[in-house]
This record gives sequence, C-alpha cells and structure tokens, in this order.
Amino acid sequence: MKTARLVIGIISIVLFAFVSFQSCAAGLGNAIADNGETSGSSGLLIAFCFLIAGIVGIATRNKKKGGAITAGCFYALGGVVGIATSSSLYGDLKVWAVLSLIFAVVFILGGVKQKDDELSQ
Repeated sequence: MKTARLVIGIISIVLFAFVSFQSCAAGLGNAIADNGETSGSSGLLIAFCFLIAGIVGIATRNKKKGGAITAGCFYALGGVVGIATSSSLYGDLKVWAVLSLIFAVVFILGGVKQKDDELSQ
C-alpha cells in the first residue's frame, strides 16, 4: 500500500499543474463570457487539493494512519466540490472530481486497513 500512496501522490502533483492551467483557462473563458459560472475557480480548488493531498500522501506513506486519512480527506473535499460545482462549459471538472474521489477511497481504505505491525518494518 505504501507504493500505491507514492504513485498516487506523484500523479497528483503532476495533475496539479495540468488541472491548474486548464482551470485558469476555463476561468478566463467564464470571465470573458460573463456567464456567472464558477467552474474555473472550482477547478483551481481541486488542483490545490491534488497538490496538498499528494504531498501529504508522499510524506506520510511510511507513517501511521493519520497521514493517509488526512490525504484522503483532501481528495474527498476536492471531489465533492468538483461534483457540486461542475457545469456544462468545463466538462473536465467532473473527470477530475471523480478521479479525486477514487484517490480518496484508496487512501482512506488503505489508512483504515493499515496495521501497526506494517509500520515497524
């Protein structure tokens, strides 16, 4: 499970850059169109949740359960915000939100199932 946390953490940090640039473009499009959409700002929030959770996941992959559950909560926060604020103009936001929820499930279940014996190795 430590390897999965490392891989997902690295993927999350890379996704931060991609999602943040995409969200900035979507936010600029929303501002130009003056349509009242907030999907660009929500995408930036998801991007920062990816970054924070990725760093926490990598830094605490060999530690106790708290780090995995904390990272899972950040992923869940990003997923819930993304699904709640997704619109038809920025359809990729739903993809990032679902991916964030999948990462949340992996981290939270991994943290709950982690045994204390596994930590001493």
